Amino acid sequence: MSATIVIADDESIIRLDLKEILESAGYDVVGEAARGDEALAMIHNLLPDLALLDVKMPGLDGIEVARQVQGLRTTVVLLTAFSQRDLIESARDAGVSAYLVKPFRSAELLPKLARILNQSSESGNEEAEARAVDDKIETREVVQQAKIRLMADRGVSEDEAFTLIQHTAMRTRSRMRDVATTVLRGESIG
Repeated sequence: MSATIVIADDESIIRLDLKEILESAGYDVVGEAARGDEALAMIHNLLPDLALLDVKMPGLDGIEVARQVQGLRTTVVLLTAFSQRDLIESARDAGVSAYLVKPFRSAELLPKLARILNQSSESGNEEAEARAVDDKIETREVVQQAKIRLMADRGVSEDEAFTLIQHTAMRTRSRMRDVATTVLRGESIG
């Protein structure tokens, strides 16, 4: 599946050029806007993989749009005719992944966008992997606490406590973590 992109620039010729370059490279341009407030609404509605936003637009500027879509899965790249230091710093604070200086050529634009999109999907995978590891660790800790409680309450061995949690989870089609949490709340299982 190709990446979805929203383009926002108040100059229609730039939007047209960008759309042509991106679509010829296999990207799916799902929306275009001439104003920042329109771009913001599109990003919220369409949740594109990437938003290319001009820095200076009517309605809202690109940095403010970027600030307001932080936390969404959309990667934001600013389009600018300027390369000012304060602009770069405020863009970074707003969660912008990169910026492209106009005018740009497809030979420079496409490899840079491919890198940006790959980095954002890799970081999403890393975050998911980290959450999965954290979940496994927390599950082990909860199950361990539940085993200790069952050993004390029922006078069973550690293996028997584990087996009880495991069999209850299988029988009720629950996660072991959920069964262990039930034990820790003092509710009866198995």
